[in-house]
Amino acid sequence: MVAAQETTLQRLLEGAKQYQVPLYQRTYSWTELQFARIWDDVCQLARDRADHPGATHFIGSLVLAPSPAIGPVGVAEYLVVDGQQRLTTLSILLCAIRDHRAEHEDPKHRLRLDQQYLTNPFEEQRWLKLVPTQADRNAYTACVKSTPHVGWDDAVGRAYRFFAKALDALGTAEEPVAIEQIESAVITGLALVAITAKPGDNVYRIFESLNNTGLTLTQADLLRNYIFMRLPHRGPAVYESLWLPLQQRFTPTELVLLFWLDLVHRDPKVKQTDTYSTQQTRLEKLRTEADVEAEVQRFSRLGALLRVILHPTEEQDPGVRQRLERLSAWGTTTVYPLALHLLDRREGGTATSEQVTSALLYVESFFVRRLIIGRSTMNINRILLSTVTEMSKSLPVDEAVRAYLSTGRKHFATDAAVRSAVRSIPFYLHGRAPQRSLVLRWLEESYGSKEPVSLEKATIEHVLPQTLTDEWRQMLAADRGPDENLDEMYEALVHTLGNLTLTGYNQELGNKPFAEKRDRLKRSGIRLSQEIVAQPRWGRPEIHARAEALAERVINSWPGPTAQAGNQSEVPWDLMDKALSELPAGSWTTYGDLAALVGTAPMPLGVRLANHPAPNAHRVLQAEGTIAPGFRWLEPDRTDDPREVLRAEGVTFDGNGRADQGQRIGTEELAQLAGITSEELPERALRYRPGRNGTYAERFLEQITVRQTPAVSTATVVLLEAWTAMGGTLSYGTGAETSCFLMARRREHELGSIWPAVIYPSGKFEVVFQHLSVRTPFNDIVLRDEFRQRLNQLPGVNIAAARLALRPGFPLEVLADAEAREALLDHLRWFLDQAQPSTAEEPVVE
Repeated sequence: MVAAQETTLQRLLEGAKQYQVPLYQRTYSWTELQFARIWDDVCQLARDRADHPGATHFIGSLVLAPSPAIGPVGVAEYLVVDGQQRLTTLSILLCAIRDHRAEHEDPKHRLRLDQQYLTNPFEEQRWLKLVPTQADRNAYTACVKSTPHVGWDDAVGRAYRFFAKALDALGTAEEPVAIEQIESAVITGLALVAITAKPGDNVYRIFESLNNTGLTLTQADLLRNYIFMRLPHRGPAVYESLWLPLQQRFTPTELVLLFWLDLVHRDPKVKQTDTYSTQQTRLEKLRTEADVEAEVQRFSRLGALLRVILHPTEEQDPGVRQRLERLSAWGTTTVYPLALHLLDRREGGTATSEQVTSALLYVESFFVRRLIIGRSTMNINRILLSTVTEMSKSLPVDEAVRAYLSTGRKHFATDAAVRSAVRSIPFYLHGRAPQRSLVLRWLEESYGSKEPVSLEKATIEHVLPQTLTDEWRQMLAADRGPDENLDEMYEALVHTLGNLTLTGYNQELGNKPFAEKRDRLKRSGIRLSQEIVAQPRWGRPEIHARAEALAERVINSWPGPTAQAGNQSEVPWDLMDKALSELPAGSWTTYGDLAALVGTAPMPLGVRLANHPAPNAHRVLQAEGTIAPGFRWLEPDRTDDPREVLRAEGVTFDGNGRADQGQRIGTEELAQLAGITSEELPERALRYRPGRNGTYAERFLEQITVRQTPAVSTATVVLLEAWTAMGGTLSYGTGAETSCFLMARRREHELGSIWPAVIYPSGKFEVVFQHLSVRTPFNDIVLRDEFRQRLNQLPGVNIAAARLALRPGFPLEVLADAEAREALLDHLRWFLDQAQPSTAEEPVVE
């Protein structure tokens, strides 16, 4: 049973009382948004009370419970079950009022407010009326005592500084308010409902029922609360010695990660969203405080290991440090359970640093080789999360990791598979852009140069350019066979590893002739380019020869699976089927585009389609947009003209029977449809906040300034400033080419994150229809199509309806036209209105 009554701060704080914030509560975490809101309420109430002295303003509830501790006679002690953020903020405001009046009016105000509302002056052990959690106690005590430490850069200090500054500005306000009116409004005008539990009630259960929605507390908060509810006697000591250092070592998100990793060691199927409930179920089996304390000690030990994984520079062994740094750069958290297990084994004496280094190298090799054969993401999370539970316990850890990754269809590419894939797979279209860049950087490092070149600003360069000039066509044509299509031959080469290198001169090289590119690459000093600069020309034989050399370097740098591993070099026809099944009506692709996607030649791909059923095979045409002479339906009774079928689906043909090239879906877009590319997303970029985002913003501006003309780069900056002025925000990718996301909603929004476009310094304004198709409200195709039609009003922009599930774009040069830029901003403003429906203001939740 509980009792509820309306009260004021005066009635709560007068007399010998103490309010303790239990250990299971989170630390003080209100921000300037909440400070400003409560300050505005206080000022308005003070003005209202000038005409209506009895006016009050309700600010919420306070849930209290009698303290189980035995205190001195005469001091009423309570636990603050809920509402500590509000009560702490009002107490800090009283400190600011006290100091302001003591300085500007009369020192007696200090003693008066201290003795009435802030302290129990005659109780040495129960001196503070409000006792925050241990993490906030020193800062709050400094505030009450007015020591020089008051106002430090912590949550309590920020609150004090805010109110002190607001009080100093009272006399300059549009509607001035006297400070005595402010004090009266705070002490007697703010109304609260105090809900007091009865002795014997389980106060943590009350707290949990109020806060277990996941909206206000992280899962780590809830787990901490539960643990310290189970430590009624040992709680303060365990908190000070174990939990507080652990909490200070990690961000809230990292702390949740720790508790989830602990569970994944036992069951790889546990979802991170179920961390609290699963840990609670496990901890409920513990019977004594000593058992619970032992669990906190174990968490503390695992936390020290996770800290090394998240911050590899803290690792002492150079071999382990290098492998952890590389896996961190790769950017996948699903390797953390295995890394934690390996470090735990080393600490327990069942693995050496050399074995851990070797095991982590096998994981790195697993990533790199899968990326090279075009299988970088397939089942990767399930495979890695299951490693700890499924790998052999009888083998040394490195051999156990290698054996596990080598069995089943995990696509740990063999040496033969690497040699085949490097020649044919479009490396540039697979995996994440930062991962592709890392592989090339690591290949450069493998040369072991005594004076290595700085690769900090290096980007991936296509030697055979992504846009063919007449000169390049002429060079490539010399390698063409009598029955080969030049465009299909080009598509099969341009994105392969043999045609890629690193350079700091990407913008300057562009589509320049090979002779000019060669001279610039020679001056760069990058060893990865030496096989290129040694060639008199750059065509298919040269690209294939370099691919073979790089394949051997990959094989020597990254060890492969065990000898028992199956052959993974077969063409991934399932990937072709996936891309074709997603190919939208009203579009078409070519044999060459598909062949480049799956790493084969157009001829064997055509043979495959002619003899095996595949979805939408009739949408595969020759490069010029014509039906292949040997095309036939695999259904025996089907005789209709495939051109008429395509026309009915929306494909347009000219008088010569050639399909509209504007409706052609190329290799890059096929890769998007198949789900095998993953450009860096805002959610990923947010991992680097706070404090580092400015670095990426600066890098984006630097890259766009270098790569674009002054007119285009200036126009882009103007667009970004206008976007933020209208209510949008910006987020930045973390790859070698730093992209800029126009964020209409952040991840924390109730509808999730959403962005209409991504800007690339290389010159593309990419419209992310593929992303929008699963985001409210643009999962409605009608709304996406309206956005497409609006964009098509811009000069030079013509996005086909068939691309409503892809990521089409247009050149940044469009922004240089002032009228076009203003029109685009109108369309983006429309997008923002759709993405941010007006909602009633939500209450501040503690």
